Formats: sequence, structure tokens, C-alpha cells
Amino acid sequence: MIETPQLRPELLNKYNLNGPRYTSYPTALEFHNRFDQEDFKLAIQDSTNKQLSLYVHVPFCHSMCYYCGCNKIVTRQKNKADRYLDYLEQEIVNRAPLFTHHKVIQLHLGGGTPSFLSAGQFTRLMGILRQHFQFQTQVEMSIEIDPREIELNLLDHLKNLGFNRLSFGLQDTNLIVQEAINRVQDTEFVQALLTRARELNYDSINLDLIYGLPHQTSARFQQTLEKVMLLNPDRISLFSYAHLPTRFAAQRKIRDEWLPSGDEKLSLMLDAMAHFTANGYVAIGMDHFAKPDDELALAQKQQILHRNFQGYTTKGECDLLGLGVSSISSIGKAYAQNTKKLKDYYQAIEDKGQAVEKGVSLSQDDIIRGAVIKALMCNFMLDKDAISKQFSINFDHYFKAELIKLNTFLTDGLITITPKSIMVLAEGRLLIRSIAMAFDAYLNAATTQAFSKVI
Repeated sequence: MIETPQLRPELLNKYNLNGPRYTSYPTALEFHNRFDQEDFKLAIQDSTNKQLSLYVHVPFCHSMCYYCGCNKIVTRQKNKADRYLDYLEQEIVNRAPLFTHHKVIQLHLGGGTPSFLSAGQFTRLMGILRQHFQFQTQVEMSIEIDPREIELNLLDHLKNLGFNRLSFGLQDTNLIVQEAINRVQDTEFVQALLTRARELNYDSINLDLIYGLPHQTSARFQQTLEKVMLLNPDRISLFSYAHLPTRFAAQRKIRDEWLPSGDEKLSLMLDAMAHFTANGYVAIGMDHFAKPDDELALAQKQQILHRNFQGYTTKGECDLLGLGVSSISSIGKAYAQNTKKLKDYYQAIEDKGQAVEKGVSLSQDDIIRGAVIKALMCNFMLDKDAISKQFSINFDHYFKAELIKLNTFLTDGLITITPKSIMVLAEGRLLIRSIAMAFDAYLNAATTQAFSKVI
């Protein structure tokens, strides 16, 4: 089991920089509108993958959570989802023929709030997807759920449709915090949902938590952690609240003085990590935890963990097709993103049958650096010989400048470097985003400001 790391305050101040989460490399900042449908088709033709992961973005939410930075539309009108499904169906009809040689092995519904959809709308969506794509017999099907606006029997319906993994947004269980972020929910109902999910034999249940929210204190967050242990999820995602009120208008409802200080926020994170590992969970990457027999934990142990736009995953060797407004695809050696505004998405589907707004075709250097960053983010170690062999390079020569950048982390005892490997030590794991940034060829003082702090 990975030990619980600590972090010296002086290192927090030194390395708590703005930086990417590296769900892709290059990051979305490098996507450009010169990438078009022909580039998308070429990426599919050049891809050696024959397995497909589908991501469907459902942008609607019943109410505004003030902390949220996701692409969403707040509405109480269910019929808006009917219109959205009309356009989503057109996109699927036009996209699916490009993937006749792929089999779907994974499906994820994100948002927004996918559980905004009614039972009938879920049935319609799954019917469309299964009609136009080839689904493997056993498919990992997951969905993000807001526990505030659903009936208990929705889980029965989702199970009947083939869903086998659930992720609930819990965030915090204290009323004062919930009121400050406009997300008041009943923890007892969350417990009822998890109980029903286990009765239905769902394969995995995840809970999302956020640290750094307004009015969170060590004592209050400890109460949340204890309630999470009683809920006994298979996985836990522990995310840092990124306060960017100039980018996200709803965050202006959260006063700066309500937020924990940098040191307090670090303590919240460390308390959570210690609590989870003490209760038998394995730390996965930089922000996930899983029971030792969970697929994520086993994948990390075998060093086959992968990271994409949904976070850590075990399905790394497949293409990812994003469907719906703002969704991102990762196909072969290219990334592509659909337009972010709903009216623009509708217009693009009407005009072209697809809604790619921007993307990037990867250079060989992008691919090499992406592999290095992925190894660090997923495994906290890098086999230099393996990278050299895979890409026919001399690692130390190719990354001469980057190795010099790493000297500061080496001096501070955050990593070790040998002729064969780079190893991230326990304290360094908390700063893995900062360490990975040493290999990012695109970062500069201006671009880093677009990202949140690493802690």
C-alpha cells in the first residue's frame, strides 16, 4: 500500500503553480480551428485501434452549483433534452459509419448532469447508440449522477439498460458548505441510492469529493470523510476546488474570505488521503482512491493505468469518440473537440452533420512527450530504457534540457533519477503536475495562467 505523503510548507509555496491536469497532451489550449473533418477522418484511417470508448455529453442541470466549471445549461424543462437528443441522433448517424471496424468496449455519460434525462430519454439514447455502433458483449458502462433530482428506481432502469458503474457527486456533507455552493442534498438518500445499487449488483460505485470549498474546516471535512467511509464506495475521486471567478461567473457567488487558506487546503487534502489509506483504500494517481481489488488499483499495480479526459481509466488502448456539445475525441494521433455553445452545436449538426470546432494532429514529439507525462501521472515512475526503445531515441539526449529542469525537484528530495529511471517519491506525488510540466514543450508564463493551482 502506498504510504500517505506529507508536504513541507516551503515546498508547497515553491511548487504550487498553475498547471494542467494532463488529461491529454498537448492540452486543449493547443487545439486550433485549422483542424477539420478531413483531419478527423484521416486520424480514424491511421489509427491502429479497433476498440472504441464512447463519451456522451449531456449538458443540462436542474440547478447551478456555484463551484462548477463544467460546460452546462441550467434548466427545469425536460423537453429541451428531447431536442438535444434529436441533434445527438443526427451526429451519431453521421459518425458511426466512420467506425464500422471498431467495437464499443466502454461508454461514459457525463455532463452537466446526465441524470437530468428521464427514463424514457435514457431508453431512447441507448437505443440510438446500440443501433448505430457495434457493442461488444461485455461493455463497461458508467454514468455521472446528481443524487438530488432522481428517484431511487432510476438505478433499476439504468441497470436494465446495461449500465454497471455509477459515480455520484457528493462533494461535501455539511449543510453550511452545501448552502454556500448551492448544492444542498440529503446524505441519507445517497445512502439509500448506494444500498439499492449494491442490491442491483452494480460493478463499481464512485463518490466525488471536493476539498477547498467555502467554509470547509478540518473538523467539518472530517465529518464528511467519516460519512464517506460509512457509505463504503468502491472508488473515491478527491478533487481540488479551483476558484476562478473571472472565468466562471457562478463562482462570484463564493466570497474569497469563505475559502480555506493555501495551508488549510493542503491540510484538508492530506487529512483525506490519510483517512482513505488508513481505511484500506489504495491511492491511485494524484486524486483517485480505490479498494485494493478494484480494477484501477490492479491496473496501477501492473503499471497499465491510463489517463484521459474522464480521469484515470483501465481502457487505455482504444479510441475515444466524444459525442454532444463540447465533447472531446482522442482518435489515433489526433484530438478533436466539438463546439462548446449549444446553439452553435445545433447549427453545425444541421449544416454538416458533425460539430468539430477545433483539434490537433499530434507530432512525433507530442506522442513521445505524451507517453512520458502519462507514465509519470499514472505510475509515478518512468522507465527511460522503455521510452528509448519504444520511440528509437536516447532518452537522456532527447530530454537533456528537461532533465536539467528536474534538478530542482531532485535537490528538494521529490524525485530520484538514475541512468534507467525517474522515480517520484512520496512527497513529490502531491506535486506530480508540477513535475510533469518539465516535459511540456508548450508551457510558458502566459499559458500557465489558464490553469488552476496544482494543489
